[in-house]
Amino acid sequence: MKNLKKVIALPLLFFVVTISAQQKAKVKQPNIIFILADDLGYADLGCYGQQKIETPNIDALAKQGLKFTQYYSGSTVCAPARTSFMTGLHTGHTPIRGNRTFEPEGQTPLADSIITIANLLQKNGYRTAAFGKWSLGFITTSGDPNKKGFDKFYGYNCQTLAHDYYPDHLWSNHNRIDFAENFTANAMYSADNIHTQAMTFIGQQNNEHPFFLYLPYTLPHADVIVPHDSLYNYYIKKFGETAVPAPTKTKKGKNIFEPYPHAAYAAMVSRLDKYVGEIVNAVNKEGLGENTLIIFCSDNGPHKENGGDPEFFQNHGIYRGIKRDLYEGGIRVPFIASWKGKIHPGVTDQWLALWDMYPTFQHVAGLPVNRKIDGISILPALLKQGKQQQHDYLYWEFHENNGRQALRWKNWKLVKLNVNTADSVITELYDLEYDPGEKNNLADKFGGVVKRMNAMIKKAHTPNKNWPLLPAEIKGTKIEND
Repeated sequence: MKNLKKVIALPLLFFVVTISAQQKAKVKQPNIIFILADDLGYADLGCYGQQKIETPNIDALAKQGLKFTQYYSGSTVCAPARTSFMTGLHTGHTPIRGNRTFEPEGQTPLADSIITIANLLQKNGYRTAAFGKWSLGFITTSGDPNKKGFDKFYGYNCQTLAHDYYPDHLWSNHNRIDFAENFTANAMYSADNIHTQAMTFIGQQNNEHPFFLYLPYTLPHADVIVPHDSLYNYYIKKFGETAVPAPTKTKKGKNIFEPYPHAAYAAMVSRLDKYVGEIVNAVNKEGLGENTLIIFCSDNGPHKENGGDPEFFQNHGIYRGIKRDLYEGGIRVPFIASWKGKIHPGVTDQWLALWDMYPTFQHVAGLPVNRKIDGISILPALLKQGKQQQHDYLYWEFHENNGRQALRWKNWKLVKLNVNTADSVITELYDLEYDPGEKNNLADKFGGVVKRMNAMIKKAHTPNKNWPLLPAEIKGTKIEND
């Protein structure tokens, strides 16, 4: 009888060991937190050279993680940058290549055929959530965040409405959350509300299921407005700022004017910094630190709209241009990656772009890496393991201001202006190694380089009937790449 019990016990023991191994394998699939600031310039952070604004938490993240000095966003404005992230494509191939309003609310929706990185992670066992600004389709369209891979979305569906930090409503999946108190007073600051929802999500996680948390926060995008709290008052005193005269413009009966715009902008960036500190602390408190990759970056360069002042803050650093430019200041932004025990502290000049996040997150999650996109996995560079694949070139196109294109190849940067006008195209060539500020146009001196890079641009740009760029496309004529 004793021997029979032993025989029965052995399979049971094997079953327990097998389940335990499976659970252990599940734990190894890492969590991913991707924080995407809005209009935060390359030098808006202390760790990237900012002198006026204090960002101790993000600086600490950079000190314990890997700081990239040559990270490029997917575009120089909101919607196409976010599309690049979601699809792993640069703007020569993305389905959405500009900001365009879509009724009744929101922007051009991602098509049904688009499989986002969130779709893939969700399909492979990840809990997924996004808190902040969506920009890629209203809830009644194919671009609904719930259709694009997110179990939970909370925030602004429409980036135009996101200019108002005291909105009358936000969205929780398909539920409209109204804030009647904001009709008559600045009562509920949306950035704080959105961050609270994100913190709640983190507090609900455990080691049983991996999660992907996408945080497209709205700070420090215009309108420059912030609660008049101790942080705001600290910067007023620090800058010795004098109040500017109040205009008569109001919105919904509320004053949308900041008498101390420099203090307000600095307080917005420091508020974002506070959020990042709370996220890192929450991850560690929940015991998730060693299994969580945290990335912080921005969607494009700094703005000068409704209170923004790049000249005062020098938040484009040594680089030329701001938001809406394809010069370095409009597309080169901060990028920090931290993963306790996995990523070693340091600084790297490894090239990468926002469209690299798609294959990188596939790689992190242990999924097959998509080879039919423009992005490449940068996991080898993050972990310093194996050989890092390199980009042949990086490409951008912009569908405002008469059309613009840019391409980086080696240390060369080609910028083309007025590309949708047949007779007034301006071509500029810069050597970023010796001229990172793009001050000396070398196009006339290096015609062979210009010719070669123009050929790359022709290859990189695929015409899209919804986003015509070149004169022939605007006239409806098909463009042939040679």
